[in-house]
Amino acid sequence: MEKIDKLDKQILNIIMRNARIPSKDVAMECGVSRAAIHQRIQRMIDLQVITGSGYTVNPKILGYRTCTYIGVNLERGAMYRDVVPELEKIPEVVECHYTTGPYTMLIKVFARDNEQLMDLLNNKIQCIKGVTGTETLISLDHSIDRGIPIAAD
Repeated sequence: MEKIDKLDKQILNIIMRNARIPSKDVAMECGVSRAAIHQRIQRMIDLQVITGSGYTVNPKILGYRTCTYIGVNLERGAMYRDVVPELEKIPEVVECHYTTGPYTMLIKVFARDNEQLMDLLNNKIQCIKGVTGTETLISLDHSIDRGIPIAAD
């Protein structure tokens, strides 16, 4: 993979703080042209340094008041590849990680309330072939949400 340089890191720091910042403002802060900013951002997208863009939506405003992390155990770790497509069919599952430690997988789920959470667990997640058990951890508060720090060198 091509290496990103000091200017790329400077651009990343700016757009990670505000993804909607106009390119002209990034260019002014970096002391380069708007075209250079566009080219650099496109190159970082092509290199998969930047992997997404979009808006962050507050689930609570949409009625999803319960954020839950669920540790999932499988019959065999290799079943992960078969279980992920089944989890993808459940819109309330927003993250899935294949992990070490006490769980085979850790998933993040948003539910409207505890009743919906119980339905998701009992009638969807625990019914997936290969799932042998779950442990549910309800998030009481969300305090930190940030990207990885980018050292400017």
